[in-house]
Amino acid sequence: MYTLEELEAIVKRCNRCPLSKTRTNVVFGEGKEESIIMFVGEGPGYHEDKIGRPFVGRAGELFDKMLKAIDLTREDVYIANIVKCRPPNNRNPLENESKTCIEFLRWQVKIVNPDIIICLGAVAARNIIDKDFRITKNRGIWYERGKFNIMATYHPAALLRDINKKKDAWEDFKSIKDMYNRVNVELP
Repeated sequence: MYTLEELEAIVKRCNRCPLSKTRTNVVFGEGKEESIIMFVGEGPGYHEDKIGRPFVGRAGELFDKMLKAIDLTREDVYIANIVKCRPPNNRNPLENESKTCIEFLRWQVKIVNPDIIICLGAVAARNIIDKDFRITKNRGIWYERGKFNIMATYHPAALLRDINKKKDAWEDFKSIKDMYNRVNVELP
């Protein structure tokens, strides 16, 4: 099996889809290598592409505050995306781009081996939970897939665009904290 460093080196050389031609940096992922919890977004935005790190713009600042509100930090979690290269004009990744890149996410999941996976936004949820997932209807619901407890909530960028979603997101994050505490207690 690969290490995260070996996998990242492979991803940085990837040119399997057109996104590789327009990227500034691959945004592989970051965080605690053997984390209980993994957060998965859709793909890098402008700031992430420039810096090469996930969630570093305004949405990243909000994400950090959301983690802090449930007594977690970036150092406690692992953060990844469905696609590792920025789609032009911050559009959602196309289906073929997601299908091409999701193999790398699967390897990240194997290596990190989280108990909890949180999909940040509809794109992540449609690629991980169900292709017909509706974020406003199905967010906050826990799904069991093998050993994984999976839930979707709003992407922090959506909360910046619509503050009315923040209450629901806060409820989701309290549920995430409860699941995190439950899983953390059950670990040997």
